[in-house]
Amino acid sequence: MANIVREYPNAPAHLLAGPHELVPPRVLHPAFYGSYDWHSSVHMHWLLVRLLRLPWDGDEDGQRRAAVVRALDAQLTPEALAAEAAYLRAHPTFERPYGWAWLLALTGESTALTADESTALVADESTALIAERRTGREPEQREVAAARRWRAALEPAAEAVAELVLDWLPKATYPVRHGTHANSAFALGLLLDSAERADAQRLVGPVEAKIREWYVPDHAAATRWEPSGQDFLSPLLCEADAVRRVLPQHEFAAWLARFLPELDRATGPEFLPPPHVSDPADPQLGHLLGLCLSRAVALRGIAAALPPGDPRAATLTTAAEANLAAGLPATTSGDFTTEHWLATFATLALGSPVTR
Repeated sequence: MANIVREYPNAPAHLLAGPHELVPPRVLHPAFYGSYDWHSSVHMHWLLVRLLRLPWDGDEDGQRRAAVVRALDAQLTPEALAAEAAYLRAHPTFERPYGWAWLLALTGESTALTADESTALVADESTALIAERRTGREPEQREVAAARRWRAALEPAAEAVAELVLDWLPKATYPVRHGTHANSAFALGLLLDSAERADAQRLVGPVEAKIREWYVPDHAAATRWEPSGQDFLSPLLCEADAVRRVLPQHEFAAWLARFLPELDRATGPEFLPPPHVSDPADPQLGHLLGLCLSRAVALRGIAAALPPGDPRAATLTTAAEANLAAGLPATTSGDFTTEHWLATFATLALGSPVTR
């Protein structure tokens, strides 16, 4: 809640057309001016909505949840989001594709809360663990009603994103494979996961086709290529995590053997060990802490997509646990350069992936 209204420090991605555009961040982005940069602000809003769909423990739950609703009500207003939608349309390459995907995810998460789908948040082996911790606390009607307001207010911006994606994909001849915001595979996977709930089903076919075009022919990748110096995403794992969304289980298992043959020979401790982070407070080097968490998400997703009994699943799961353990402490480091964004990936890594 503090992050989404913290305007400075701020790293704007706005291309200045003249001195008249030298204005405070909230003038250009009345909803998403906080959390250091636009995309982080969007996905920290997503995080707050997601937390309303998870069980909370403690005597002060009601007050805290009410505070979250008030914070989101103040930010996700029709007027503010109409301005964000207009900005996206006027700047068609702004935050492409990472910020676009998170805006659609935020819209989809608001829809999910309105549908009271809080029992369908987790995947694979995490389901039982979360179920054990449940307190029976479902979203209150005031939260569901608030989510309906947010969903309606987000509609123009989500529609703008859908149109921008459909205009971009035919022109995108090659994927971006590095491990930062422009990574194509991560965004396409997130767009797929969010499209139906965000009422953007028309994206599913084109996005799936682009994933097949770009990534299914790939083969003989090697983990020694990673990480790059400021990655917070793994290009190899993002690609595999995108492909598992579009291929049937046995086809995906065969593709993964071609794409990442060393996985057949690897063991958990030696497969993609957590990176060394020399200076967590450095905004770019600190990305590697996020790499640990995003790896954990992708590794779990890939493992779950394999056929039952596939021995590679154990290797992937062990690697996911090691990376999660390495990255999780930084989520509450007290350093804004990490705290403005890491909690989102920690939430994903702890067992609540965005799923269709």
